[in-house]
Amino acid sequence: MLRPVPEYAINPFYWLGALTVVAFVIQAVTGMVMMLYYVPSPIEAFPSTQYIFEQVYYGRFLESVHLYTAYAMIMLAFMHMMRDYFVSVYKKPREMMWIVGMVMGFVTLGFGFTGYLLPWTVVSKSATDVGIGMIDALPAQISSFLSFLVVGAGGDATELLRFYDLHVIVLPAVLLVLLTIKMYMLESHGIAEPVTGVVGKEKKRTLPIFPDVSLYLLELAAVFGSAMLLISVIFPLSLPPQYSPQLAAQFTPQPDWYFLWIYQIVKISIFEGPGLPVAMSLVTLLFIVLFLLPFIDRNEKRRLIDRPVFVTIGVIFVAELITLAYWGSVTPGQIIPVEQAALVLGGTALIIALVSFGAYRILFSRIKPKLSVGPKPGQIPAKFTTLFSFGALATGGAFAIGNTLNTTVNIIVQGLDNWKVLQLTSSVFLFAAVIVGTIILIYRIELPNGSITKRIRRLEKTTHETQ
Repeated sequence: MLRPVPEYAINPFYWLGALTVVAFVIQAVTGMVMMLYYVPSPIEAFPSTQYIFEQVYYGRFLESVHLYTAYAMIMLAFMHMMRDYFVSVYKKPREMMWIVGMVMGFVTLGFGFTGYLLPWTVVSKSATDVGIGMIDALPAQISSFLSFLVVGAGGDATELLRFYDLHVIVLPAVLLVLLTIKMYMLESHGIAEPVTGVVGKEKKRTLPIFPDVSLYLLELAAVFGSAMLLISVIFPLSLPPQYSPQLAAQFTPQPDWYFLWIYQIVKISIFEGPGLPVAMSLVTLLFIVLFLLPFIDRNEKRRLIDRPVFVTIGVIFVAELITLAYWGSVTPGQIIPVEQAALVLGGTALIIALVSFGAYRILFSRIKPKLSVGPKPGQIPAKFTTLFSFGALATGGAFAIGNTLNTTVNIIVQGLDNWKVLQLTSSVFLFAAVIVGTIILIYRIELPNGSITKRIRRLEKTTHETQ
């Protein structure tokens, strides 16, 4: 709040995090009003929610604003994360800002997960039961802690009260503490420069927080708030029936849309039954990689043209999330054959890789001569070949690992036969070929730099001296 803001930052994409905070404020205001009427018990939760819908003045509108703003908060947090990923904001010296932001993102998902149960409808309770089941399949150290945190000793009354306390007390307090830490880091490091690194003199001048930047943020907040109010008027909520075990037995449970991609993964036949912990371990590994991203991508380059592999991986990540979420919404309760999953997910990744290959080949090759700083002539085609090879190896490796896991689980459950032995053998050979191809790719990447040649000569010299 004490640091002037550069003029180039007067852009909505620089303030996605601020809009997420605005959504949180709207959530807090509407939530505190609903707390006046809501009773967190399995017997009173639905009647009190129904009372807000039907008896409280503008109660249905209030509930609609609260839910749609929660959805907007989750979406804005995701957009903020992906924007920072593509423009490499997580790089030195902002590594800890990325990690704190990731924790804030998990807290935001926690708001959605805990708040969804509170109306105690058949939809919300069934979806929450699915989420708790997925938590139980996480690695033991994580699942035991989370299960104790959200369920406690067990029972509907304890579970609902735990969710309520987390939603209105614990998570808001944690988010405010993290927000304070991140604001302090922002004061220390300032706003990151544009990804091009080239800023004109007129854009380098700074603007004071008050009144210039404050008025701009007020305008953004007003536009966002107006949009939430308008959406809530046009698409008011309808309250589903109250939860009961008999009614839940007739309902196909699905988590809300922001967790639907995880649920679609665990619905793949390879992960059914004994394979469920494997699926959740892979999801956990994905989140760990996201947390450690600043320490994985240590390259100082930030421009999109200099980061074809990471840009392509980011686009594939977004495309796969959208594909899984939509696919899950249209296949409720259906088990997905592993061949179909490999075709859809592997095909999506391959298409994105090929499109990215074409984009770098056509678009960036045209703008390359206009760039003040860029790769040397002849360097870009090598990157294209590397990118294409990487996509092919990643697709082949994913298919080999998936088919190996699927065949192994089938052998454990169904027993051994000749066809399963052939499948397992071919998958292992494919995986071995991918490993060899990866080693060759790394060798080809390092060969122009001469580092491999130097290492071989050093090894030969050491061996000769030893002899």
